[in-house]
Amino acid sequence: MATTSLALNEATEVLRPGSEDEAVEAFGDGTDVLVVGGGTIVVPEMTFRRLRPARALLLRDAGLAGVTRDASRVTIGAATAIEELVAVSAPLGPCAANIADLEIRAAATVGGNLCAGAGHEAPRGDLQGAFLALGATVRSAGEGGIREEPLEDFLPRRRERLALDVSYEEPAAGAFSGLNRPHTHDYTALAVSAARAADGTVRLAATGAGSHGIRLPSAEAAADDPEAAGVAALQDVTPHDDALASAWYRTKVLPVLVRRALTELKEPA
Repeated sequence: MATTSLALNEATEVLRPGSEDEAVEAFGDGTDVLVVGGGTIVVPEMTFRRLRPARALLLRDAGLAGVTRDASRVTIGAATAIEELVAVSAPLGPCAANIADLEIRAAATVGGNLCAGAGHEAPRGDLQGAFLALGATVRSAGEGGIREEPLEDFLPRRRERLALDVSYEEPAAGAFSGLNRPHTHDYTALAVSAARAADGTVRLAATGAGSHGIRLPSAEAAADDPEAAGVAALQDVTPHDDALASAWYRTKVLPVLVRRALTELKEPA
């Protein structure tokens, strides 16, 4: 495993693992380690000295990239570029295509997006909503070793764990609806993802309505009635103000996005 110093901060030790095992060993319990996937989030943070880690763990050569399928089960490595997901079926593909621009998607990684902390002026972690709607599980390393758990359980501790891959069952149908306005440029102010499993179960999730992606169980319970589900979704979120939109505006738009996603979910493929 290569070790160097980082030009942005000479006090930072840079670790370059060549395998998953080396990455897990280098991460340890996560103390004083900054994980760098594509660097689209953390490198600017380091440039402006908002992050000054003792050690940086670069995952580019750790063998954590790629998309594999085993029957209906899809597994995506944490170092997979977001651009590789654009052609995937909804809700994941449309969600990925809605993130930033081509240059960012080509560099940014799935794990970096899933583990993104709250942004200073705009939401981050767009993929969280799509993966929540898909009922995804995350395999991660950290204190207590390697484990696999539902994304809902992983997200509150995402800054303490090293994401290795994320898996989900292909849905029978999926939908994505996002709020995009010219002033938000390539940021997503609010989005809703929906997925219907083979047994008819509907899962809904939102991004931009809290500190990270969140399931919408109240809306799911009313999924047969898109209008009622849209109203019910407000029980599941705590909208906030930021540079892109006010909490008030988000409460007005969320029901609309839920209705759109559920309507699309019901349309014949």
